[in-house]
Amino acid sequence: MKNTLKTTFALAILLLIGCSNDSESDLIEQIDEETVVSYNATIQSVINNNCVACHSDPTQNGAPFPLTNYNQVLIRAENGQLLRSISRQTGEARAMPPSGRLPQATIDIIEKWINEGAVEE
Repeated sequence: MKNTLKTTFALAILLLIGCSNDSESDLIEQIDEETVVSYNATIQSVINNNCVACHSDPTQNGAPFPLTNYNQVLIRAENGQLLRSISRQTGEARAMPPSGRLPQATIDIIEKWINEGAVEE
């Protein structure tokens, strides 16, 4: 519980400062391998803060699908589209979010969530 809270706090700080980068070598913080990442505790806020402006329901700015709930995000996580899109470098075709690449630590957390079965709670 303590590690989950620590990870959530670190992620919230990253999102509040709104930083983005293009380097995979600038890991801000290693995530604890024992920490269980869930959609409700961690991933939902990342999606809401970085994706839902366009991937709303109905979608905006030409987004092809919504990402407003767990099932919609799960589909994109399971087919690999979510991780592919956020792992691209800023300016690369189909890189998301268009405003700039997420911090590598955030991408790592999303990848961990997917690899561990993309649990909801």
